[in-house]
Order: sequence, then structure tokens, then C-alpha cells
Amino acid sequence: MLPKNTKTLVESVKEKGPNLDIYRRLFDSILEQRLAPNTKLNEQDLAQVFGVSRTLIRQSLQRLAAEQVVVMHKNRGAYVAAPDVVLAKQILDARELIELAVVELACGALGETEIEALRMMVALEEQAFAQGDMGTALRRSGEFHVRLAQAAGNQPYVNILRGLISQTSLIIAMYGQGEIQCARDEHNDLIKALIAGDKTVCAELMRHHLGHLRTSCDFNRRVKSGSLAMVLS
Repeated sequence: MLPKNTKTLVESVKEKGPNLDIYRRLFDSILEQRLAPNTKLNEQDLAQVFGVSRTLIRQSLQRLAAEQVVVMHKNRGAYVAAPDVVLAKQILDARELIELAVVELACGALGETEIEALRMMVALEEQAFAQGDMGTALRRSGEFHVRLAQAAGNQPYVNILRGLISQTSLIIAMYGQGEIQCARDEHNDLIKALIAGDKTVCAELMRHHLGHLRTSCDFNRRVKSGSLAMVLS
């Protein structure tokens, strides 16, 4: 189910102006679940919304396809990815492996600048929750994990994790059963453990934190297809 109090894609476009980063706006729209799994991404419609050529839209879609959040079908066009149950569980497994490697690197190695940046990410996430903007809160939560990977200093982990987080958002949209309430406090707890430098505790907290993703999903749910018209209306 899509979050109710999120801005439409077209409203975001108007706010950002004509020189926006098309890839980033599409990426964020998927991450915030404003573009639902199975949504057809019509190049002509998107070109009109963004005020650019279809070539630029196609380039952005191809980049998203490389990150496996968009699927390109020959003679059918591009669609927001919709992981089946087997793939969804594999994505969550892969994310756990990467996130555990990230905290192993980051534990006890973060400077004050990195710590303050992570605290700011949590504050922004909590603000979105307080405002009832669940789409933005979900995006902020993902950004926290990417920022942590950046602070850990391993760029390949950052690149891989970005795609896995977007795919996780799709999984939540397809199989999720409501808000993951505990995530807010758990990010703060993780920061404290990273500062303390206890790798065992950091790993346990991350496993527990990501475990809520699995327990919040009902993999027997039937998923409905989305449409671009729903987002642009």
C-alpha cells in the first residue's frame, strides 16, 4: 500500500525546476513508493513532465535498470521492478551481508563529522515521521544506511547498498504490512554502539534492525500493478 501523505512526482518536479536531476527524481520517487512496483514508465509521459527529450529519459531509465529498480522489457518498455518472493528474500539476505560488513568497518572508526551527519539523518527521519510523511521517512531511513556506508569508506559497498535499499523499498511496497515502528530508536542505538566501538553489539543491532524488514512482510500477499497516471494525477 502506498503512503498517503506524499507529494506527487509532478509536484516534486515543479518544486525543483527544469534543471533537476532526472535520475535522482525517479530514484527518489521509487524509494518513497510514489512509483509503485509494476508501474509502467512511459518515456513520452515522463519527457513531458520533466520537459526534456525522450533520450534523456531513456538514459535515466537505463541507469535505474542497471541498479535493478527498473526492468526494461523489449517491445514493452520500462517498468518499476517487482521482485517475486524468492528474489525479495535474496535481496534481504544480500543487504544483511553488506550492512554487517559496513558496521564492521565503521565501528569505532567514525570521526565527529561522520557521527554528526548520521545524527542529522536520524533527526530528518524523525521529523518526517512526526509529520506523517511516511514516504519521505522511508527515504530518509535508506539515506541513513547509505551515509553510514560512505562513512565506513568503502565505495563499492555504497554503490551496492544504494540498489539494495531501493529494492527493499519495492519489497516493502509489495509485501509490507504497515509502518516499521522500531526503526527510529534503533538508528540512534546503532550510532551509540558505533561510537562505543563494540563490533559484536553493532552486528547484533544491525541484524535485529534488518530483521524487522522480514517480519513486517507478508510474502503471501497478492500485489497489484501501479500506473504512472496514478502518480501524475
